[in-house]
Amino acid sequence: MRGWRCRWCRGDVGTVVLDLGEQPAADHFPTPDDARPDAAYPLRMVVCGSCGLAQLEDDPTDAEEPRGVEPAALVRQAAEAVSDLVRAGLARPGTTAAEFPSPHGGSWLGLLADAGLVVERGLESGAGAPRQVDLVVDSLGLMHDADQRAALERRLSRLAPDGVLALHVHTLATILRDGTWNALRHGHYAYYAVPVLVDMAEELGLRPVGAWEYGLYGGTVVVAFARSGSRTLAEHAAGAELVRRLVRSERGVGVTDPEHVAELGDAVEESATALRAYLDRARADGLRVAGYGAASRAVALLGVAGVGPDDLVAVGDASEAKHGRALPGSRVPIVGPEELVALRPDRVLLFVPDLLDEVRAALPDVEAAGGRWVVAEPRPREVTPVTP
Repeated sequence: MRGWRCRWCRGDVGTVVLDLGEQPAADHFPTPDDARPDAAYPLRMVVCGSCGLAQLEDDPTDAEEPRGVEPAALVRQAAEAVSDLVRAGLARPGTTAAEFPSPHGGSWLGLLADAGLVVERGLESGAGAPRQVDLVVDSLGLMHDADQRAALERRLSRLAPDGVLALHVHTLATILRDGTWNALRHGHYAYYAVPVLVDMAEELGLRPVGAWEYGLYGGTVVVAFARSGSRTLAEHAAGAELVRRLVRSERGVGVTDPEHVAELGDAVEESATALRAYLDRARADGLRVAGYGAASRAVALLGVAGVGPDDLVAVGDASEAKHGRALPGSRVPIVGPEELVALRPDRVLLFVPDLLDEVRAALPDVEAAGGRWVVAEPRPREVTPVTP
């Protein structure tokens, strides 16, 4: 780790807690006829010895992920989060709101406008001096900034004196609980334990005023902050206590202990071995297996498990930008949903569990033809087919 510096505190002492070796950039989708080997780069998670932030050690990649189709689960979570902010009095009709965008897609601005807020678009356009607003929201965007301090300072710069900053993050506690080690990928620079996120915000003069938990991606959290000494902070003392409880809970399960976080390494072999064994059994039984969800989390999973086109005939995805391409590393071709159904797979491995209800409803012909959906992680689990 020579020359390494923390993305938040600039400390130079850290612990490698997860090492996936050399992996291709998860957002580089080659064409199937491109014979050049996919470039691979070290993929490691480090926990800073000073501030405790879990983060991507290094990222020499520069590919840009094609924008995916916003899943229904993300739409539902956004609606729930906006409703929670409104009920808490942190998103108030007639006040102003702006949003920092995320590569994960989706936006809360329409929902905020429906709730009576005046929304500003084009936050990152760079045109003119940024105007401060009463509510700044960021849904799964902060993790994509290599310089975490500068990123949080940019968000703070848009916040009015009595404003609220709402950060939606996929928590490290969820990753540890579920063993979803493949959340680690190039381009995702930080993995937030709530205690560490609160400490980061407090360094910049922010204090928590509320927190809400959601089932999206196994467990995400929206934490709301206000400036120290602001009227908003004084009015939401009860919300601050909820955040403190969450902080205590996460500390209790070891999210700030590098030795505990390093247990993710055990989950790597367990899930990869289970997937490999499932596909070997399927091949022995003469089953045709496909996948669904050309997501970044699938890339490392397939790579570590040694999965290729001989194991999966294709991976379906709703994003047209990915059609006709292939997953990096495994080179499994990516097709549209209709083409996936036409392949008549006996089993379809789902790489984004949150999509299960959505894809079953959208693609009933998979099960109608005798196929089964299989949740791929943490180990393959066949879903009982719908009874006619």
